[in-house]
Amino acid sequence: MSSRRNFLLQASLGLAATGLSPLLSAAARPAVPPPAKDRLSVGVAGYTFARFKLDQAIAMMQRANIRHISVKDIHLPLQSSPEQIAAVRSQFRDADINVYAVGVIYMKTRQAVEEAFAYAKKVGVPMIVGVPTPELLDDAEQQVKQHNIRLAIHNHGPEDALYPGPRNAWEHIRHRDARMGLCIDIGHATRAGEDPARAVLAYQERVFDLHLKDVTAASKDGKPTEIGRGVIDFASLVRALDKVRYQGICSIEYEKDMKDPLPGIAESAGYFKGVVNTVKA
Repeated sequence: MSSRRNFLLQASLGLAATGLSPLLSAAARPAVPPPAKDRLSVGVAGYTFARFKLDQAIAMMQRANIRHISVKDIHLPLQSSPEQIAAVRSQFRDADINVYAVGVIYMKTRQAVEEAFAYAKKVGVPMIVGVPTPELLDDAEQQVKQHNIRLAIHNHGPEDALYPGPRNAWEHIRHRDARMGLCIDIGHATRAGEDPARAVLAYQERVFDLHLKDVTAASKDGKPTEIGRGVIDFASLVRALDKVRYQGICSIEYEKDMKDPLPGIAESAGYFKGVVNTVKA
């Protein structure tokens, strides 16, 4: 708990300094270096805003100062027209938010695989966070090669018969095209018995995306909670990400209270950034 308080205190002091700076004369300001830029980029998984309209989702991201999103088809349907896609992209662009991927997209037929990649190409993103069934991985690999769009397979915990943890997905794609990799959902991985830090180290070359959350127990019964309030060791995770020189986005997927996610998103982002800025690279 003391480490958590230190992280939150550090964030609070940073906000206080920002608010007071206009009131201080140049001579009165303490001679301290500016805070280091976060070396791991924080984003949000679009499913977090499943109960909100796009403009509401964008407003919450702005309030939490999060600038990267993996867009879910809730806000940009797969069958969107070019005009609809342009309008949604414009909304994000005007809000200074980077759409870095689409998904999670479920693929249970060959047609669904083709539609997912055609959709990603029209949206103009370099990656799909998706769940193709194992028998469709040949088709998915063909689409990866055809469109040069990466596929990050998402794990969904012990209830998922296909990919409970990242290891299950890894075993299916390890010998396939290098643009086929993983979106490790660290909460579901933990519930499926895989330590997220060890998974990052084990599958490092294929870790394309992360869905960040915390859980109350490392078992099927674990429930989602704010980052830092559960059982996941985020310091170990950050050290692993540093070791493999992770270049992707660390996207918060907040599911504890989807009717009012902003407080949990803000707390989770603040805690994670506190860990990043405390753990030495």
